[in-house]
Amino acid sequence: MLLAFADESPLAHALAREMDCELAFVETHRFPDGEIRLRLPPALPPRVVMLRGLQQPNDRLVQLLLAGRTARELGARHLTLASPYLAYMRQDMAFQPGEAVSQRIVVGFLGSLFDRVITIDPHLHRIASLDEVMQGSRGVALTAAPLLGAWIASQWPADSLPLLVGPDEEAEQWVRAAGERTGLQGLVCRKTRRGDRDVTVELPAQDITGRDVVIIDDVASTGHTIVQAAAALRERGVASIDVAVVHALFGGDAIERLMQAGIRQVWSTDAVPHSSNVVTVAPLLARAIADCD
Repeated sequence: MLLAFADESPLAHALAREMDCELAFVETHRFPDGEIRLRLPPALPPRVVMLRGLQQPNDRLVQLLLAGRTARELGARHLTLASPYLAYMRQDMAFQPGEAVSQRIVVGFLGSLFDRVITIDPHLHRIASLDEVMQGSRGVALTAAPLLGAWIASQWPADSLPLLVGPDEEAEQWVRAAGERTGLQGLVCRKTRRGDRDVTVELPAQDITGRDVVIIDDVASTGHTIVQAAAALRERGVASIDVAVVHALFGGDAIERLMQAGIRQVWSTDAVPHSSNVVTVAPLLARAIADCD
């Protein structure tokens, strides 16, 4: 059985079709004081997959605590979490004395609830895989960059493909993965961050005048880094700028600011529900779930 929540129903229905399994939804109710009540199906099969992305993570982590423990009580003996977006991955060390290392804590928490955790493009800085924080090879990290690469390539004639641009050094892996099977070429910028909204982006010395470019990255929230990259690209005389991201968090007026920065289109996967979704991750998740059985 696939268990999901109503606010992720499009991806849930697509994933259930790919898995060819029963789909059920967790009913939720919020009390006036902010507490929540969940209701699962009264009887569960031995193998259950729970779909829950961790955008807006604080409420959803509590949902997973309640739903995961209850699923065990209702008959689930093997419980997999499919979490397309995994939050709290950036803080992988204590940068200042006394800071909580959220990556280790949150992944450990999920590992205590689920037998396996499957996610897409987790934002890992200084570790190679989730296994370093979730022992026993129980964490599965997939990448949706090739899916975005295929979408991008399909939007241009084969003889005039755009140039992929990573807005910082960490985006190099997505530039490389998106271009491997499509022939898309790319370059990576150098980013200097002095604060959440104080970022400068420097392009490498390469002639890109008149090129169509697509900025590609794993996640976008404020969009500030993308705006800075777009400004640097315009100064180099590119013909057009589009954006492709795996996780479209885009809070507040982020999309409006991207449009004001001269970006034509924003494309994303449905790993996070958003109006920019053009690529589904359902087949990717379904294959990984089948491989884990």
